[in-house]
Amino acid sequence: MPSHGAGEDDEAVIPLSTGGGAVTLPGTALAARDGALDPPLVVDLDGCLIRTDLLMETLVDALRRDPRVALRLPGWLLAGRARLKAELAARGAVDVGALPYHPGLLAWLREERARGRRIVLATASHRSLADAVAAHLDVFDEVIATSDGVNLKGRTKADALVARFGAGNFDYAGDAVADRAVWQRARRAVPVGLSPRALGRVPVEIARAFPPDVSRGRAAVRAMRPHQWLKNLLVFVPMLAAHRWGDVHVVGATVVAFIAFGLCASGAYVANDLFDLAADRGHPRKRLRPIPAGALPLAFVAAAAPLLAVAGVALGAAVHLELGAVLAAYLAVTLAYSWVLKRYVLLDTMTLAGLYTTRLLAGGAAGGIVLSFWLLAFSVFLFLSLGMVKRYSELQLVESLNRAAAHGRDYRVSDRTLLGTMGVSSGMVAVLVFALYLQSPAVLDGYLRPRAMWLLCPVLLYWINRMWIKAGRGEMHDDPLVFAMRDRAGHVLLAAMALIIVAAGPL
Repeated sequence: MPSHGAGEDDEAVIPLSTGGGAVTLPGTALAARDGALDPPLVVDLDGCLIRTDLLMETLVDALRRDPRVALRLPGWLLAGRARLKAELAARGAVDVGALPYHPGLLAWLREERARGRRIVLATASHRSLADAVAAHLDVFDEVIATSDGVNLKGRTKADALVARFGAGNFDYAGDAVADRAVWQRARRAVPVGLSPRALGRVPVEIARAFPPDVSRGRAAVRAMRPHQWLKNLLVFVPMLAAHRWGDVHVVGATVVAFIAFGLCASGAYVANDLFDLAADRGHPRKRLRPIPAGALPLAFVAAAAPLLAVAGVALGAAVHLELGAVLAAYLAVTLAYSWVLKRYVLLDTMTLAGLYTTRLLAGGAAGGIVLSFWLLAFSVFLFLSLGMVKRYSELQLVESLNRAAAHGRDYRVSDRTLLGTMGVSSGMVAVLVFALYLQSPAVLDGYLRPRAMWLLCPVLLYWINRMWIKAGRGEMHDDPLVFAMRDRAGHVLLAAMALIIVAAGPL
């Protein structure tokens, strides 16, 4: 950084916020370098340096901690956006070390500062959050942010920067339409994430541009997790078990139920990722999902989740009111799971098993089919086993990271052995229930060769135990569905089960 008569080994006192104190950074070089000849480089935070918005981050976390915050939002907003940001910053926690930073921009800022250029963070986020980011990155010489009732955005930010540095005496890195007012008063612009068309509307010379590095359309599809729609194939099980595949009305209604359940499930996944931002960012795989990675604006995410859910329920209700009710119940339980239930040991896996079984209820409601006790019991025990496979594998990952417990869940690494025991037992009970079902009139009277159906039992035993052996060896993906999609042996077993059913001669 530039020096004013200080020695190379002196400590530099750098102000980290306007109106705030100063932070002493030991060992900072003070000799003037080439970058000192350039005007200050001012950088925006939300959507620019970080691929998220701290107002939305604090809002989501505050609501997650205390839903009653929603009742106070209108009053805070009426008092001004600065008051709203201050209240949310005090109630919503943000792990600045886990935020999705723009790697290219951050690397360039470090290069510019190494040249001796003054780097300034100017943001509409609350000053407490901006100071925390600055302290974490150790790249800024000064922070200018929202505080004392002043919301530093748009023209207000432009006026503050002109008062601090003078018109045309700073370069500005920004990302949004609101930054045009700042660019008009700057020397040069550094657009971040703007499309080629938007770049043409930047009112000053462009010093350097950082193009979009993610496709929001593709990110939106990924956030909906379309591969998880495979779970919704369970809605076809009641139709197949009841041998109603020749009824065009039942088939059509079940297809619509599959689509409706997919929309509801996607809305639930989006909402879960929104509520689980902090935990997902601490996970080596989940942090790469579009929402925790900042590939989608949180405001868009917050709007998309209820729209998908409402569309799914409405589509289901159009087929049958009972189907709409089942979908609404699924969403209610899923929301309770995302908000509360997933924090409690065992209660979370039992809820997951229930949510899988809800797909069977949806298929029955769509086709007007009454589900047997055997099918429901088999489903609960089977999916409880798979839910425990998921937690068991996650705890293996937690242990490999030298942690004692899972983040955001009431599971400890020491629980893994007991989870395995309960999970294998649940799988064995599922096969036992299926074996008892094979003696029911529905099977004896529904197949030409009902005894052939017994061949399904060893196949199920092999598949379930193989899943657990893979989990015990650390070869299981922490999402059993993803493992099943990629497992060639599983594909062979599924084909074998289909052949057995055909050989049994369903009537």
